[in-house]
Amino acid sequence: MKSFKRISFLLILLSLFLFFISGEAQEKKDVKKVEEKREEIGGFGLTGSREPIDITSDTVEANQKQNTVTFQGNVIAKQGNTTLYADTLIIYYDPNTQKLKEMMAIGNVKVVQLDRRATGQRATFHQGENKVVLDGEAVVREGENVIRGERLIFYIDEKRSVMEGKKGGRVSTTIIPPPKEK
Repeated sequence: MKSFKRISFLLILLSLFLFFISGEAQEKKDVKKVEEKREEIGGFGLTGSREPIDITSDTVEANQKQNTVTFQGNVIAKQGNTTLYADTLIIYYDPNTQKLKEMMAIGNVKVVQLDRRATGQRATFHQGENKVVLDGEAVVREGENVIRGERLIFYIDEKRSVMEGKKGGRVSTTIIPPPKEK
């Protein structure tokens, strides 16, 4: 029983570490470096930090038969300047290698990093494909700029994202021009 707990704990830490290393360099303190980082990630806000990951939830369940670890109820996962909020977070892992296959955040999903926020009803992190899909009234905000659609697909390796509208619907974008320099 003790080794099961230890393996489950290590699996959780490994899975969440892999979740947060999907794209971007660690936070820099000055504004210029923050701007460079924004260009690197392309808009979703995952960090490549080795900082500790803090997770809180109402319950945690490891299921070896289903190869899952489930965080349920008011889930908050924080690492550095990035925070993920969701009702449920499910981690799927390969039973042979114990490596992360997929993570799914379900219900009232919100990812916050600096002045960026992405919200939706479900976020799926596909480790093998190195992409993130945010479904269900996806909204991404950076400062006052906003893009809304039904589904956002973020291709991490390509630093490219695609927002899709509902069937027959459209994507809505609001861009606020920067103030004039004096």
